[in-house]
Amino acid sequence: MVVEVLNNSPRHKIALLKFKKKAERILELLEQNRAELSLALVDNREIQKLNARYRNKNQPTDVLSFPPGKSLPTDVHLLGDVVISVEQAEIHAKRTRRPLDEEMESLLIHGILHLLGYDHERSTEDARVMRRLERKIHRALCDK
Repeated sequence: MVVEVLNNSPRHKIALLKFKKKAERILELLEQNRAELSLALVDNREIQKLNARYRNKNQPTDVLSFPPGKSLPTDVHLLGDVVISVEQAEIHAKRTRRPLDEEMESLLIHGILHLLGYDHERSTEDARVMRRLERKIHRALCDK
């Protein structure tokens, strides 16, 4: 498995190696051992541009997921890209009185599940399934 992490939000101190290891563990838990994943940590300005361009929502969001295009060779198992706004994560963490790394972990789980086809916006049942799986993964990470 290959996980690449790019920090485009340098004013925030994120333990990149620890974050990468969490991503690898999440992929293991989801039986995605051959997956290739790219993670980008950005600020609100950057994620707002992406959200406007790809979702027609001109506002910052916390996490975006971009699956790969359909023209990849079949031997490549590129899962896609997850983009997280560290600024939004910080706001949520303060609001819910959680540590920033815990909020980042939740957003990472959420983004990866979107890449695997889970979508809480399709229906209330899909949202319930996704939330259940998010909690299960979070518990498994805490037990390790």
